[in-house]
Amino acid sequence: MVVAASLVVAAGAVAGVLSAFDDRRTSDEAGPSEVSASPRPAPLPAVPSPSASATAEPASPAPSPSPSPSVRRTQSPTPSRTETKRERTPAVAGRLYRHPDSQVLDWVRSHSGDPRHAVIASRIAEQPAAVWFADHSPGTVTARVAAVTSGGAALGRVPVVVPYAIPGRDCGGHSQGGAPGLDAYDAWIDRFAAGLGSGEVIVVLEPDSVAQAECLSAGERADRFASLARAGRVLKAANPRARVYFDAGHSGWNAPAQQAARLRQAGAASPESSDGIFSNVSNFHTTADEIAYDRRVLDALGGPPSLGAVIDTSRNGNGAPADGEWCDPAGRGLGRSPTLSTGEPRIDAYLWVKLPGESDGCKGRPGTFTASYAYDLASS
Repeated sequence: MVVAASLVVAAGAVAGVLSAFDDRRTSDEAGPSEVSASPRPAPLPAVPSPSASATAEPASPAPSPSPSPSVRRTQSPTPSRTETKRERTPAVAGRLYRHPDSQVLDWVRSHSGDPRHAVIASRIAEQPAAVWFADHSPGTVTARVAAVTSGGAALGRVPVVVPYAIPGRDCGGHSQGGAPGLDAYDAWIDRFAAGLGSGEVIVVLEPDSVAQAECLSAGERADRFASLARAGRVLKAANPRARVYFDAGHSGWNAPAQQAARLRQAGAASPESSDGIFSNVSNFHTTADEIAYDRRVLDALGGPPSLGAVIDTSRNGNGAPADGEWCDPAGRGLGRSPTLSTGEPRIDAYLWVKLPGESDGCKGRPGTFTASYAYDLASS
């Protein structure tokens, strides 16, 4: 789900250079990064059908079981109100961090002779992007998160991290997986939080987890939202300078009031859990549409006026396809460069959450960096 403002990217002298290129997998794809799991959210349709239930795979199998709807989850420890009550952190300033281990950087380092190299290197690889943690690996997640946050702190820059391990994610669709249950997820979040350090960091908490909840029963949704609220409290208690944003879907999905009601249940209106919302992750809606949508969601959400929004602008330069295609649609382009200075009230940042060139599953294997797709985006 990716949305961003237009960014005109001229192809220049490299236009048409692919006509003689041998587009084999060995030179077109990069292997997954070893530092963190590759982003693999299979985006929902850019413009879901009005009759659909707002899930990517309406006929997908049931999500991983959650505790009984009749039993509300109270056993997991949460920080006390006295521990988390503090002044709100102002919006982060400065520059975003580019982690040195990513699929696009792997490809750039190993394909210096590729005719697409200069375009991909300059227009994608040089930009800071989010680092995803998409596997349930409690034994290593603290060290892996710390490697990213300490790297940003050493340079005085702000990393963006994405915990993506909620049980039943993607409603059992292409990106299914995550923790085996909410108790295991709570424990994983504790370990994730332990790696946040003490510097500024942006946390994009569980893409799809709020917007894509129709596949859950009412009790399962309540349990998931309670776990997300707990996650926000734990993350912010572990690092008071962490800014945590909750899933608002995107402007072509749920109505603002409906999305705000769910976000409120998930703790997004409370400054003890949340700094606001994120939208357009792995989708294509324009930045202007997302700004308007996010402000409507924030207005409906309530909470302190300091709550803001961050928008994924990685692939939204040409907007969403008219036919609603979400899987590596043709004709898309890079959006606005990542920045913490948007000049827009209540819009805290434009981020590249989905790394441009990492396939949704149509132009390459899901989650794998595909040079031909990256080149198309960078030269559109």
